Amino acid sequence: MAAMAATSVLSACGGDDATSASVSDAELQAQIAAKLNAQLGDSATANAIQPALLDVGFTWDLPMIPAAQVGAIVAYSFGNRPNAASGNTSSSGGNQLALPDPGPVNEALADAVHQIYVLKPVKVYAQWEISRFLVSKYGMGTDVLTSIEPVVASNGTIVYLSTAGVAAAAVSRAGGGVAMGNVAVVGHRDHAKRCIQTSQQAGMKAYAVSEVPLPTVYDPQSGQPWTRNRSLYLVHDMYAQMIGRAIGATSQAFPKG
Repeated sequence: MAAMAATSVLSACGGDDATSASVSDAELQAQIAAKLNAQLGDSATANAIQPALLDVGFTWDLPMIPAAQVGAIVAYSFGNRPNAASGNTSSSGGNQLALPDPGPVNEALADAVHQIYVLKPVKVYAQWEISRFLVSKYGMGTDVLTSIEPVVASNGTIVYLSTAGVAAAAVSRAGGGVAMGNVAVVGHRDHAKRCIQTSQQAGMKAYAVSEVPLPTVYDPQSGQPWTRNRSLYLVHDMYAQMIGRAIGATSQAFPKG
């Protein structure tokens, strides 16, 4: 599927319909490269950089699979709801003082997991914020559900678990990526691209499920400040994507360091 201009692509993630004419990949690539060349005075570098900018900033569609082809479900949390004991996560991603409440976005993610499970009953590997709702709301037992629990530091604070950390834990608990088969990834719609990419990097064959839409709601009271609204989160996600690309490109260029 050809990527459209920013307004069109982001509308697929739950935003308003585009009001301007769409722009093809080729046209956008040419515009990005031309702008970079004008700024950098270096066409070779501009052409090398523009694929990363096109992917990170303008491509938000997801690889899809029918629920019938799913062999496992992996669910990634999005934010949380702080309580009096936990406080908020700092803007730099520091530890919360105690376990927060899961929050409404993770309840919506649990609903999506359950919808997929109804279509195809398979093993579920879910971050704890989602698991709490799968147990309390849907009665999902340990025969089906593996909850990826938080790590508690020696001082009692809750260690922030990255998307990559959740993916690695799911693969380990499942006995390897191959054993999982096709994996249905559940995450917030704006987080899902990175969830799927990270799952693939961890060894999963990861997709979104075509029959079940992913949540798009944001919680303005989230304990993770970068997940409180869309404009903040998308910048955060693009930053994380770009770091991953930078690390990969450096390793590829200089595999021996």
